[in-house]
Amino acid sequence: MSLTVASIVEGHGEVAALPVLLRRLGEWKTPFAYVDVPTPIRVQKDRFLNRDEEFRRHLLLASQKCGPNGWVLVLLDADDDCPAERGTTIAQRARACLPHDRVSVVMANREYEAWFIAAAPSLNGHRGFDCKEPHIEAETPRNAKGWISQHMRGGYGEVLDQPAFSALIDLQQAFDGSRSFRKLCSDWEKYVIALSNDGPV
Repeated sequence: MSLTVASIVEGHGEVAALPVLLRRLGEWKTPFAYVDVPTPIRVQKDRFLNRDEEFRRHLLLASQKCGPNGWVLVLLDADDDCPAERGTTIAQRARACLPHDRVSVVMANREYEAWFIAAAPSLNGHRGFDCKEPHIEAETPRNAKGWISQHMRGGYGEVLDQPAFSALIDLQQAFDGSRSFRKLCSDWEKYVIALSNDGPV
């Protein structure tokens, strides 16, 4: 049985990067299931969250993309918000729009790039990245993109480097170093297993 994850993201880089990451996550966490990961729907975060019509329209589009045997995943940067609190609030709104769908919300603590910081040792030597710091609090830097850029010769380019780093990071390192990445992994296992069993979430 084919399972589909229809995702909503806010950044240009994540449109290409998230499918790479999710396919790797599938191979790592649920190798028994085939999961189709179509191109994410990109939204402007403020409009998506603050305009009910935009919020509903994009969620309905994601629901159509994944069909009845699928899962709608909303991935946004938390920035300065508490990922757990903000994510719970958005998830409640999303489930009210899609009461019959499987829906989850993951807020990357600070930014998606915090997951790269969590797995920084695995990126050393790739694409000009060099970091000798022995221990890094991955979700502390306010500007995760800037932190990554400071450790790269030539700087960080979201559109090209984000998909490449998503293909390179050590997933276990990211899991160990980032609570928000663990949330993504937990949701992946929960929903993919539920879909594989064709049972209720």
